This record gives sequence, structure tokens and C-alpha cells, in this order.
Amino acid sequence: MRAARRSRIALALVSALLVVVLPSVGGEAHLPAGAPAPAGAPAPGPVDAAPKEPALGKGPVGWDTYRRLDRLAELPLGVQTRMSSSYDRTGKNWDGPDGVFACLRNTSEGCVIAEHSGPGEIGAIWSTRELGDLSRSGKLIVELDGRRVVDAPWLDVVSGKLGAPFVKPLVGDVHDESGAVLIEVPMPFRRSMRVTSERNPDFHQVTYRTFGDAEGVTTFDPAADRAEDIVARLRASGLRDPKPALPGTRTEKGALPALAPGASTAFARGDVPGLLTSLRLTLPQVAGVAPRTENDNGRAFGPGGGSEFTVEVDPANTGVRLTRRLDATIGGQSAEVYVDGQRAGTWPPLPASGARWVEQSLDLPARLTSGRERIAVRQQFAGTAVDFNEFQYGVDSLGGAHGAYRTDGLDVGTAHSERRHGYRITGQTWEGSRFLDYLLTPERQDAVPAVRDLLQGLRLRISFDGRRTVDSPVGEFFGSGTALARVRALMYGVDPEAGSFAAWWPMPYARSAFVELYNGSNVPFRGGSWEVSRAPSAARAAAVRSGAEGYFRATSHAGETVPDRSWSFLKTRGSGKVVGASHTMRGEPDRLYLEGDVRMYADGSRTPQWHGTGSEDYYHSGWYFNWGAYTQPFNGHPVRTGPGSGCVPGRDCTAAYRLQIHDATHFQSALDFSMEHGPLNDKQAHYSTTTHWYGQDRVRSRRTDRIEVGDTAADKAAHGAGARLASHFDGDYVNPPAHTATLRSTRRPVSFTLRVDPANRGVELRRTADQLTAYQRAAVTVDGHRLPDWLQPQRNEHRRWLEDSYQLPAAVTAGRSRIKVTLTPDPYAPPWTASAYEAHSLVR
Repeated sequence: MRAARRSRIALALVSALLVVVLPSVGGEAHLPAGAPAPAGAPAPGPVDAAPKEPALGKGPVGWDTYRRLDRLAELPLGVQTRMSSSYDRTGKNWDGPDGVFACLRNTSEGCVIAEHSGPGEIGAIWSTRELGDLSRSGKLIVELDGRRVVDAPWLDVVSGKLGAPFVKPLVGDVHDESGAVLIEVPMPFRRSMRVTSERNPDFHQVTYRTFGDAEGVTTFDPAADRAEDIVARLRASGLRDPKPALPGTRTEKGALPALAPGASTAFARGDVPGLLTSLRLTLPQVAGVAPRTENDNGRAFGPGGGSEFTVEVDPANTGVRLTRRLDATIGGQSAEVYVDGQRAGTWPPLPASGARWVEQSLDLPARLTSGRERIAVRQQFAGTAVDFNEFQYGVDSLGGAHGAYRTDGLDVGTAHSERRHGYRITGQTWEGSRFLDYLLTPERQDAVPAVRDLLQGLRLRISFDGRRTVDSPVGEFFGSGTALARVRALMYGVDPEAGSFAAWWPMPYARSAFVELYNGSNVPFRGGSWEVSRAPSAARAAAVRSGAEGYFRATSHAGETVPDRSWSFLKTRGSGKVVGASHTMRGEPDRLYLEGDVRMYADGSRTPQWHGTGSEDYYHSGWYFNWGAYTQPFNGHPVRTGPGSGCVPGRDCTAAYRLQIHDATHFQSALDFSMEHGPLNDKQAHYSTTTHWYGQDRVRSRRTDRIEVGDTAADKAAHGAGARLASHFDGDYVNPPAHTATLRSTRRPVSFTLRVDPANRGVELRRTADQLTAYQRAAVTVDGHRLPDWLQPQRNEHRRWLEDSYQLPAAVTAGRSRIKVTLTPDPYAPPWTASAYEAHSLVR
């Protein structure tokens, strides 16, 4: 995240699985009972495997994005995904500190951080500042179609105080997201959206989709649908298939044989058209070997001392589990625990175990916790050889459908967390930081190198219709990287104790599917078991043949980073959408490689649709994952290891994953997805990445016309003589693409005619413009049809060139070979600028 952050830091599966089963090479076939719905949610019945709207529509919108995950493979036209963020406009690394680039504009309500005119849907809102303390950001205001749907303090929103649907895990605070806050509530709008922070939030990223028309879009109303079924399903992430049951689903299971290095085995085949729906691998050889290293700040109190703090709990709890992280170098630590003044128990003493972290839990009785939203915890020193140390306290409310779930957490040694929880300490004997390993038994410690090699070298390979589209390391495909760690993501999960890996991506195919495991490691694989499920569907086979749905793909590669060159996640031609990424990083222990920004360029645009603010920010965390390892439905940092727990000598190993479900990155002709390593691509590291995406080889967008502004007498009359502008587009700081062209600006209406493909399903109108002045706005008319205004709120005085796009709906373009476009600049906005316009026709 940014250079200033470094100095601040210095101060301071699984029970249900991928169930796609093909009539197989071996194993016993049987009909599954179907994925059980989470308790408290309506049990979904089987759904028709065919899409419920015409192919190539928007796909699911709003809550249907989560309710119809079986439709994840659809490839809509007329949909773009964009990001509004606080990235450094100079191309360097000042992406947030002091909020230099945070505000698109300032209004009486505060700092506007995202704004759009036309229909669309907010996907995710992420922010951080001051090591995760957002108290100074004030309120978050979300306006959709002129109505406020959120108007509350940031901290209240992300802690769940607004109630459903703004509850965990659809929202997350700094404890949940390891250094940042996140809102993953899909919020559709028909005409406009604006997101405002009452005070400058420093770092932020807002991802949102835009649509060519508002057909089928209903403005988000938090009171209309509390999405409690979705919340229940998300809380069971990583444990069961989140998709609705598909008719005719069959599950197959069998044994995986031993594999010498270089050997492979095919364990599932199928030639009945349809889709794979789930996949599970169980690898006993790696079970239980889950190394983990953490850095943390803390305090300690001695005889006569103690601490107290207040935490939030679920009033419906049947007890509360308090879990503390302690430095086990100090043995015999004990303290009496009181809840609201009444004795609740004692932390029992543990023996010293060397330089290791230990997590210790104490169950607080329901008589002291149930029916309360907050409890006050007081601890009094009882005994130890030295003192009683404190680093983190996790608070899990017991009871309900899932046994226990995290409702709060205290990070001792972090000022804003201590302040938020009213933390006080008496008799303090120590304050500082520790960088320690979690304890493994000697046998498990000895197994770490072999497990690391297997997770990286064992490759899952899947071919559809005769072409391999998945070829990925097992560990990375399922989100845990090269160290075994618990993962509870929406579409996959890992149970480290059982050595189980599961995934539930829908994977359609027209003719055949073929699944195999290849041992590319230097370690003999001793065998295991598999389970695969599939659903027959002529409709899904037809959809993938027509291009309405994409083949599931997992693109992986690994190697050393190259100075001055961003790391490529995916560079491809064709059409598709990115739905997530898994990333393993190995570099210097200072983790400065995490300063790199992510960028995504779609369809040949020279301006990125996504321009992020830091590597861990893409994974929706902050401050180099300063709250340590975690796993959430949409994102996670499941493991960090040092040399003593599995990483190579002198290096730090980090694994992270992110799912892009409602903010999948769409492309129709090409995609270039990359991430910097370090502030300016200047930190050496070893990266391994797996990008999950759906795609087709066919290109569904082609440029059908281009005009240079000023080519005609009418243009010259409207725009004037123009002037030459030599500047750059946004992108990498090193060797940015230079561009020189004649730029013209106007306050008068501009009309022009463009050639389009009569078979188009909509047209992308692309403008090459100057972003020196923000909030250029123009009314748009196509052949007499009035459309939403074209608004460009972006400003960049350092890299002035911008390729800005506007989506024309098929209703005004289909069947025509030419369209007449009239742009009428808003008289209250800055002059409208352009150097050229292009028409990109969207076709099947």
C-alpha cells in the first residue's frame, strides 16, 4: 500500500465439495442427496439448468448473483466492470496517505469516492487508513437513483450495526479483513450512483458494474430483501456447495493411486453434455501439516495488574468463546476472568514451549452473556514465571446454525482497536512486538518441505471438449498456496486437518470432460481419494457452444519477478470474465513487494478499467495483512510462513485469494491483468498465481469505425482549432506509453455518424479525451433516442490521456449499419474534450 505506511508499520473440504462427476474411470456412482442448505435458510429446490433470461443478457443482478451461482459461467454483453480508487495519479506509490487522490470532488456531504450516471450495480466498497482505524472517516453515504440507502458511520456499517443485509460476512471490519474494511452487498441502480465519505478516507476502492440499459434492474432497497438466506449460506462458505441443486446431478467417488514424480492419473471422465458442479480431493499425505508465522504487537501485565475491555456478542448466544493469542515463551500464565463484574473462569497455565504462538480458548457461561449485545471483560493476574502477555482476543458467539462465529476481536497494541474496545491495562510490564511460529509437532515440522513441494507440484488438470483449460497447482487452485491452511471461500474450501480440498465452480461443456492429477513435484505421492459431480443439461451444452457461457479456466504460472515489468496474472484474447485469483508470494521479510498496484485493461483500452492501490488491497486487506491470517467468503490471507515454519531461508511466504463474483471483470475481445511487485516494480520476489475465469476464444467486440475529431467542417466549427497534447495514459510508472495527438474541447453540441455491425447486440462508444478537468458531462442522443448522460468524474493532471467508454444499448443500435450520435455538453460542467471517437460493435 503506500510508502508512508512502511514507517507507520515500523512504529508499531470439507464436508461438501466440487461435485461434478463424470461417468468415470472407476469408482462407485450414486445419486447425491444434494447440497444441504445452511440452517435458517430456505432449502432451494432443483432449478432448471438453463438461464432464466435470453442468452447474452446481463446475467444475474443484485441478490440473484448469489442465489443463482449456477449461472456463474454466463458471459453477458453490454456489461463492464470498473474501479474508482485513490491510486497515485502520477503513477508512483502515493495511493492514499493524506488523501491526496481520494476525492473525485467535495460536496456538502463530504468526499465523493465513486460516481456514475446510467444503470449499474455497486459490487464492493473497500477502505483503510491509519492501520485500519476508520473512525476519522466519519459517515459513509451511498446514494442510488437519488435515494440514500446507506447513511451511517463507516464503523457502524462494517461492524454489522445496521442489521441485515449489512451483516457479517457481507460486511467486514478490520478484524475480519486483516487491516481494512469491506462491504460486499450488491447494490443495483437504474439511473445513477454516488458513494461519499463524510471525511476524506485516504485509501479506498469501489468496484461497480455498468449496464447498457436498465432492463431487469431494480434499485437496491435494504428493507425490501434482508437476504438472510444468503447470509446463512455465506457463513457456511467452504463447507458446502453454495449453488442451488441441479436436476439429475450424479456424484462419483474413487481412490487416487500413488504417483511417482512425473506420473499422472485420470480419475473422472464424462461424455454426457452438461456441467461439472463440484470436485473434492482428499490427500492424507498432507493432512495436519499447516505451518504459520505471524508478527504481532502486544502488552503484558504482572502481579497485581490486569486488563479490561468491552466486546460485542450476539444476544442470541448460548455462551461466548474467548480466544487469546499468547507468546508461549513465557510459561505458567494464568489470570482470573470476570464478565460484567462476575467471575467467569480462569485462564489455566500452560507450559513454556519456546518461541511459539499459542491460541488458548475459554468458554464464558451463557448466564453471563446471553441476551446481551456487549460484555465487559476484566482479567486479574493470577500467576506466571514472568508476566501475562496479551496480543489478540477473538470473540465467538456460540449457538445457532453453525456452532460458533466471530462477532468481535481486540488487537492489543493497536491504538484504534484498544480505543474502540475501551482497553485498559494496569501493572504493565512490557510492550512490543513478536514474530513467531505456531507450534507443529516434530513429525509435522519435518513434513513441511514435502507438503510444500506437493501442494506446488501436484497439478489438477481438467479438459473440456478436448481442450485442457485447467492446469494448476492443487494448493493454489483451492486458495491455500504452498502451505496447507484452512480456507473457507464461497466457491472452494480446504480442511487442513483432513487434508481435504473442495471446489464448486460450475463448469459447463458441450461434449466431454476429463479430470486428471499430475505429480510434477520431486516427492512421491502416496495416494488419496476423489469425488466429482456433474449435472446433465442440453441447455448448458447449447449455451457453451453458442458462446453464451464460457468454459471454466484456471491459468497458472510461477517464477521470479522481472524489474520494471508488472507480474502478469492473465493476458488473453477472446471473451470472458475473471472471477478470482489465488496468489503465493515469496520475498524479503519486510514485505515491500506488497506495495504493487493491480491493473486490468479490457478490450484493448489504453486506460485500465481497474487501477488498484496495493497488492493486499486487491485481496481486500490492508497494511501488509497487519491482523494476520484469515479466511472469508470472498477473500483471504490464509497463511504466512517464515523460514522456521516452511518458507525458504531469509524469505517471507504469503498466500492470498480473492473471488470476484458480483464484480467479475468482463471483457469481449482481450484482457490484460497484472500487478506490480513493489512500489515501482522494483522489489524482487518469487510469484505464483492462479487466475480463475470463464472464457471463449471467440472475439465478441470489434472496432467498426473511428473518427478523428476535427476531420469535418462541422467538427472544426464545434471544437475550434484544437491543440497538440503530449502526455501519457494511466499505467506503470516505468516506461509508460507516450501519446501525442490533437485535442479539442467544446461547449457546443457535437454530432457524428459511425459505422456499426447490423448484427450488433449493443455498441461501445469509446472516446480518447483529456482528463485534466473532472466531471465532464454530456447529454447523449442516438438517432433521436435520449440516453443517460455521459459522465466522466475522473481527473488526472499528470497523465492526461484517457480512453473513456459509454455503452449504447442494443435497443438503439441493433439492425443498423450506421448510427448518428449527438453529444450536448452540460453548460454547468467543464468543456467536453475529445481527440477521437470509436465504435466497437458487440456481436455474438
